[in-house]
Amino acid sequence: MSANWGSHIELSLFGESHGEAIGIVIGNLPAGIRLDMEQIRWYMKRRAPGQNKMSTPRQEKDEVHIVSGLVDGVTTGAPLCAMIYNQNQHSKDYSELKACMRPGHSDYPAYMKYHGFNDVRGGGHFSGRLTAPLVFAGSIARQILKEKGIIVGAHIQSIHHIQDQPFPVDIDETLLEQLSSKMYPTLDEDVFLQMQEVIESARLQQDSVGGIVECAIINVPAGIGNPFFDSIESHLSPLLFSIPAVKSVSFGQRNITEMYGHEANDAYYYQEGQVKTKTNHNGGVTGGITNGMPIVFQVGIKPTPSISQIQETVNVQTQTNTQIQVKGRHDPCIVPRAVVVVESMAALGILDMLG
Repeated sequence: MSANWGSHIELSLFGESHGEAIGIVIGNLPAGIRLDMEQIRWYMKRRAPGQNKMSTPRQEKDEVHIVSGLVDGVTTGAPLCAMIYNQNQHSKDYSELKACMRPGHSDYPAYMKYHGFNDVRGGGHFSGRLTAPLVFAGSIARQILKEKGIIVGAHIQSIHHIQDQPFPVDIDETLLEQLSSKMYPTLDEDVFLQMQEVIESARLQQDSVGGIVECAIINVPAGIGNPFFDSIESHLSPLLFSIPAVKSVSFGQRNITEMYGHEANDAYYYQEGQVKTKTNHNGGVTGGITNGMPIVFQVGIKPTPSISQIQETVNVQTQTNTQIQVKGRHDPCIVPRAVVVVESMAALGILDMLG
């Protein structure tokens, strides 16, 4: 099982949901970067569990312990290793999962791939818990990008059938900073109240719901990326699809496939000597290369597979059909907590592209 990624920025992810600790090693970070730990703690809090009824009641402070690569708050240029110790595991909740496969989870394919030796407690290495160190790494990437004038931000575009409005054509730094300062960012201030009602309804029915996160990256200069094998889309997508429960990634206007060519094409114009487009249906990327407009994409997240309803499954030890009722502490919707994870992965991908 490989847990390494990156060409210029190198990531090595380790740990399991119910192990002693989870963490990440970040290689090729530039030396001399003073980390804004207060900002990092805020991003970590946005992802952390146990915030309210919409989240799992598992309580984890997600305090980051940096064990190398940082002296007096400044990066040294050596690999930066960060660890987060798990403190609130209920591993007994998972005793039957060695045999009974949870629908919608990695249990069965992981059982086949790793011959039953994989850690099933809390999903093990497949767990969304592993996104905590990724948010830490992404927070550092966001700080480096901001020094270059590049800003990343996202909002909850939908939960179940409740829709927020999409990003406008012109996205400025103020808007993205405002979204990043919110625990549950939406463009329409009132729409999240409706989203909360849908999530609560699913929770009371021992069910779950999914949704879409829309992310934007602004001030990336035109000309970044390559056609075919290392386009902006193909470089970001592996990171985004590595987020547990992500089932789709779409760049630009979601319904672009329903448009005519004259509608889908983004007309160019000059504004104060800078080339812009009147629309941004292609999400700031054409030919796999940035065109200077905001990079905009949507990430589709499925309903949380851990629900308390009785479901049909199989027992791989007895090779019989059976039923399972998933126990433990689970989110009725992981979309709100996933927003900052999407932002973090986007920041890491762009920083890696810039070299």
